[in-house]
Amino acid sequence: MRLFRDPSKGDNLDFDQGFYARLAEEETARSLIAQHVVAPRRGLAWPVRQGQLCRITTIEGPQAGDLNVWSLANPRERFWAARTRQLEGSHVTTFSRLWSCRPYHRPMLTFIRDTLPAEPSPSGGRCHDLLGSGCDPFIWKLMNGVDFDRTCYNNLARAIAPYHLTEFDVHDVVNLFMRTGLEPATGMYFMEPVPAERGDFVEFFAEIDLLCALSSCPAGDLTVPHLGPTRADLEATCRPLGVKVFDVDRRLLADWTSPQPVTTLPVI
Repeated sequence: MRLFRDPSKGDNLDFDQGFYARLAEEETARSLIAQHVVAPRRGLAWPVRQGQLCRITTIEGPQAGDLNVWSLANPRERFWAARTRQLEGSHVTTFSRLWSCRPYHRPMLTFIRDTLPAEPSPSGGRCHDLLGSGCDPFIWKLMNGVDFDRTCYNNLARAIAPYHLTEFDVHDVVNLFMRTGLEPATGMYFMEPVPAERGDFVEFFAEIDLLCALSSCPAGDLTVPHLGPTRADLEATCRPLGVKVFDVDRRLLADWTSPQPVTTLPVI
């Protein structure tokens, strides 16, 4: 078996993890500049400037969240789930990075803290996956036979509308707080109940100016099915998510520079 990338061998993608560990540890060297609540079954978009930190929290208990990320200045540059899976693995955690699409191909953000368990569940499920796409009204109609417009796709599209983006800008997501995997015998995607508790969070460092959008998933904490003939009422399983953005003491960033696109060569 040959890995697409083996971080243990060292390569051009190595970076100073100590820098990001210090950002996580130095909580007194940051100041809160924005705070938001994403209501149950709703979405929110907000900017995070390069060099800032952002924390996403399960403020009232377990809840899945679907995250999209774009370059704030150029939304054609956006998070690329497939390449990130190849470089970082199927699930992200502390020191994982989200990579942008061609032709930019650079890290957009780096996760610096993750309070959820890193070890897999007995079934092999891990947290914060890059495997599944966000729910949308089309899969609800296909599998449930009903029209439903509070999906993550709808929520994200509504959230980014004030930034002059549309549903065509919504892309594959990071499924925050979800514990998922691929069933070994068939390769089928599976979801387990969200293991997060009240106050759990992920925190990331913005490598470039970002526009982030988050949906508080209408599937809630995934304790009951939301697709197919066994689906149940989900309202009681849905909770809000919290967002905080922090400025960082500039002294901590003295040796850091924002990554540039990998190449400026023309395609043709």
